[in-house]
Amino acid sequence: MEIEVRQPTESERETFSGYPVWTCEPSQFPWTYSSTEQCLVIEGEVTVATESGEVSFGPGDLVTFPAGLSCTWTVSKAVKKYYTFLD
Repeated sequence: MEIEVRQPTESERETFSGYPVWTCEPSQFPWTYSSTEQCLVIEGEVTVATESGEVSFGPGDLVTFPAGLSCTWTVSKAVKKYYTFLD
């Protein structure tokens, strides 16, 4: 299971601006995804550790987390993101 990080298209940016916003102060916590989640990071810096390594992302990144993924989030700068579940 891989986390995908990429730059969104202009159309995706517009679509995500209508989604709910999630915020989190600097912290570290475990998380397991029951559904595939996509998020567009508005601000902050995050590193997510999985069995296969670490992935870091920040403002402007479109991130996809696959269903079934277990990981540990490390929020180094307070994060704010738009998010949606795909399944």
